[in-house]
Amino acid sequence: MGILTFSINVTLDGCVDHQKGIVDDETNGFFTRLLEEGGAMLWGRVTYEMMESYWPSVARGDVEVPPAIREWAVSLEAKPKYVVSSTRKDFPWTNSHHIAGDLRMGVQKLKDATPAGVILGSGKLATELDRLELIDEYKFLVHPVIAGHGPTLYQSGLTSTRRLELISATPLRNGAVAMHYRRD
Repeated sequence: MGILTFSINVTLDGCVDHQKGIVDDETNGFFTRLLEEGGAMLWGRVTYEMMESYWPSVARGDVEVPPAIREWAVSLEAKPKYVVSSTRKDFPWTNSHHIAGDLRMGVQKLKDATPAGVILGSGKLATELDRLELIDEYKFLVHPVIAGHGPTLYQSGLTSTRRLELISATPLRNGAVAMHYRRD
């Protein structure tokens, strides 16, 4: 059985808006390694649609980007992508699959079928999956930025406090810190 790892960029004040952090070779390297380690991606519909609107065109070479970004896009293209949505049923992006019905059962089935693990990259979906106690690990890239506004981590709240065990904290040259936690 694989584990479910929630990974996201977050500012010091908890903002998870993907445009508020540092984008450079180090942050790209962090997420490239994460992508390579995991067996599948898991997103909510909104995150999927944001990713779908840009990354396939990068993988095809339709967008001018540095080689490392193109490589990441090509890897993402090949990676199985699972989407939780109650409003959308069709997911045409390569290797995309719909998780419908009971959320707990659908995600547990995905974890069981993915020995290399599943990477969760949607903040709102993470809240729901944390409420169901399905998240096993957290890999946050904490940016040295105070956004002062925007969506925040667990904005809609959890029913109880989560105590986590620190596995590693790796500072990057750009000032961000890669934090790896496991549920206690």
